[in-house]
Amino acid sequence: MFTHRLVFPASVLRGRGAILHLGRMCGRLGQRAILIGGKQAIAFVEPQVIEQLSESMIWYAGSEWYGGECSEQHIYRLADIVQRQGIEVIIATGGGRALDTAKAAGVVSNIPVVTLPTVAATCSAITPIAFRYHDDGVFRDMFHLASGPAAAVIDADLLARSPLISFSAGLGDTLAKWYEYRAISDINKLQGLAGVVRTNSELCFTLIENFAADACLALEQGKANAALEQVLDAIFLYAGLTSIMSNGGHTAAAHALYDGFTAIPKTRQIPHGLLVGFGNLCLLALEGRDDQQLLAALALARACSIPLTLEEIADDLTPDERRAIISRALVAPDMKNMPFSVTEEMMEGAIARITALAGEIAPFGRE
Repeated sequence: MFTHRLVFPASVLRGRGAILHLGRMCGRLGQRAILIGGKQAIAFVEPQVIEQLSESMIWYAGSEWYGGECSEQHIYRLADIVQRQGIEVIIATGGGRALDTAKAAGVVSNIPVVTLPTVAATCSAITPIAFRYHDDGVFRDMFHLASGPAAAVIDADLLARSPLISFSAGLGDTLAKWYEYRAISDINKLQGLAGVVRTNSELCFTLIENFAADACLALEQGKANAALEQVLDAIFLYAGLTSIMSNGGHTAAAHALYDGFTAIPKTRQIPHGLLVGFGNLCLLALEGRDDQQLLAALALARACSIPLTLEEIADDLTPDERRAIISRALVAPDMKNMPFSVTEEMMEGAIARITALAGEIAPFGRE
């Protein structure tokens, strides 16, 4: 009998000023805390973290850089540090790779993790999944964790002050929840969780379609608004629930193409969601959707500041680099979820069609 184990975060606190409850949330988990994350994220939140922990009389053991990649080496390095220091709760901050590394280190060391994202680039803050890489940045695998975050603190005020490029990456990754799951699911065979996953993934799309433009304005102004809160729910909650309830089986050609982009140095460090966002457009072309649907998707991607062509990702790709990207994408595990076989010729054709139609989309700009 097939068993599907659902692993949810124990608690999620969302909204403006959510960080003001961080100390009390951590206090329920332990009395000795460490902050793990990206260097910029640590500098950004550390004063508030220290203040919150002090108010709840929790010992602050300092901060630790996650290492730059969510790799096995850094996961076990951090696990060793927290065990040697007698840490009782990990506060993970930053983007997806930082959060994933800290979550995995927490599982390895059996220490609860509270996630405090400073960018809305992925749904990592609430999922029991870590995208692992090799130390050189090449994608390795999607690692399922035995437990999810003990708590997630999604503070709209903090996230409104994050870089727009990271938010755009979150939009691209979240749009993939709908585009990919729609591509691989059979509308006539949706029962139980599959139906919920499809509904959640479509809700992600609907919220972005309706609120992304105004949410982007919030980041440009550095001040949270109602539209941003709606989109943050899509990026973290609904996208995260899609990942959890599908047991990671919701990805397809868009994520496979992202895997391909990690094959070469020129594109390896571009934010995950921006590459997935371009992959979404190629997926739609692979499905054979008509020009009207593709133009609508291109217009939405432009409004979300997602690249529409390979040239917008890297304008100096050589033919060999292009082939390396596509070759790796074709053998990526995510590609196996597609309902049909994808060939090099099909992928090249999809990229060419998207490139041609992208010329009909006005350059990005706000009135």
